[in-house]
Amino acid sequence: MDIIIELDKTHWRCLQINRDFRKINIFFFTDSDICQTCPEDQWPDSGKTRCLPKVYEFLSYEEDTMATVFSITVIFCCAITCYIITMFILHWDTPLVKANNRTVSVILLVSILLSFLCVFLFLGHPVDITCKMRQTSFGIFFSVAVSSVLAKTIMVCIAFKATRPGSSWRKLLEVRVSYYVVVICSFIQLMICVIWLSVSPPYQEFDHHSYPGKIIIQCNEGSDIWFYSMLGYLGFLAAVSLVLAFMVRTLPDSFNEAKYITFSMLVFCSVWISMIPAYLSTRGKNMVAVEIFAILSSSAGILACIFFPKCYILIMKPELNCRNQLVKE
Repeated sequence: MDIIIELDKTHWRCLQINRDFRKINIFFFTDSDICQTCPEDQWPDSGKTRCLPKVYEFLSYEEDTMATVFSITVIFCCAITCYIITMFILHWDTPLVKANNRTVSVILLVSILLSFLCVFLFLGHPVDITCKMRQTSFGIFFSVAVSSVLAKTIMVCIAFKATRPGSSWRKLLEVRVSYYVVVICSFIQLMICVIWLSVSPPYQEFDHHSYPGKIIIQCNEGSDIWFYSMLGYLGFLAAVSLVLAFMVRTLPDSFNEAKYITFSMLVFCSVWISMIPAYLSTRGKNMVAVEIFAILSSSAGILACIFFPKCYILIMKPELNCRNQLVKE
């Protein structure tokens, strides 16, 4: 006599017990109301006759072309950034480098370099340590970069006002306001990330339900409040920099770095504003790819808009790198 054991009607894998032979024979057949649920890491085949292992999905170096493209892009951008840093160091005492707040410029370049490198934390198999590091490192490095841009913008305003005879703004040039701006603004972001990691840190998560037949290995951000607080603070710094740079964009040409800062912040804000709906509407490795693209695009935008014009003068037009030319402009 055959006994059919009913376990579930969702998936179709049926057992048949033959007592005459004192053993269990497994037969697979369709159109039965008596079924067994597949394990969580498996799913039924198209015929509903057996369970197949689900595929693990993440942004893999070995299987995804996107990961390879992102890696090559990061290496290329890092090489350009290192070259620009080298150019600034070699021309450290030239009028052009001095006029553009050279120390803050190098801080900005190093933070952009680290922002490029943090992309590697988003690639590969997610684990708890990379989940904790990826968003916090990105937030801290970007806050240093945007704080440096804000410091450069503030110094442009102060430098222009200090040119007036008897101006009290000259005292601010001696106080090194730009350093305080970078340190204070970056410290606030650091505190946000420390509290985030202390209260509800990100962790590795297995998503079994978003896509049939796939298990998405991803990072759960832990506390959405602190995650969006980190992003919101970055947006606040970028908005302040954009407004200040836009207000002083019409200053004389000898202070025209504000124009480049305006373009860089426009690129930065445009990328991240367009990224938010795309980020929220995707899942799995596509969501990670959207954020990586935003990081690369905004970092490259700041690098190109602020530093490419300076490098053009340093490399192609060295005769313009003199005090007389800067004053003449």
